[in-house]
Amino acid sequence: MTAIVILIIVIFIFYMLTKNYNKYDYNQINPNKKQSFNGNLRDHEAGLIVSLLAKVAKADGKVSELEAELISNALTELSSVFENQAEVREELKKIYKDELKTFENTIEISKKYFNLTKNDYLKRLSTVEFLVNLAYIDNDFTNEEYMICEDISNTLQIKKDDFKTVILKFKEFYANKYNKQVNSLVNAYKILGASKSDDMQMIKSKYKKLVRKNHPDLLQGRGASESIIEKATSKLQEINEAYEIIKKSRK
Repeated sequence: MTAIVILIIVIFIFYMLTKNYNKYDYNQINPNKKQSFNGNLRDHEAGLIVSLLAKVAKADGKVSELEAELISNALTELSSVFENQAEVREELKKIYKDELKTFENTIEISKKYFNLTKNDYLKRLSTVEFLVNLAYIDNDFTNEEYMICEDISNTLQIKKDDFKTVILKFKEFYANKYNKQVNSLVNAYKILGASKSDDMQMIKSKYKKLVRKNHPDLLQGRGASESIIEKATSKLQEINEAYEIIKKSRK
């Protein structure tokens, strides 16, 4: 489910970044016709976006699993507009790894991106949204991540109120997402008749007991009615989902 959410976010923001493409600007992403790019990808819009993603991803000193997944999807989407897609993706990946090493050129890269998109405020705003989303995706929006997003936003000449709106939007979005996950986990323990203090061996034992009690094949063998078997099938699905939620939370 998380992977699907990340992919939807990447595709939506990618659309926002490319919808106002100027077909006469060779260094911008062309969503309508695949480019065969052989120049310096670091000066291309795709390379500049990846460079900025690297700065935000490493701002707190680490790149989380969710951040890495979002970036991987972004590299795929950005390279998909080129004829030499595989080659470009590898080059974008190299740019990303190089730009993780230092923050000293963050403003310089931001200025390059501003000059490339200075006539398209909405595109720059969408880029800032992408960066803030990356920072928030692991539910740990640090002060370091905020400061680097703010520096980039200021250099891209994003209005203060617009930047605040973007921050608030993702803060609310991920807070709601986190609350739903917490509620789902609480409900999962309730379904299995387990508690957070139980170890996985105990939880697995309770899970297996419930599976045996509600397995349709076993109930059918005992001569249970169709309605009971139907309810048990639904209950078994609920039990399996609850067990998977708890397993993932213990990783």
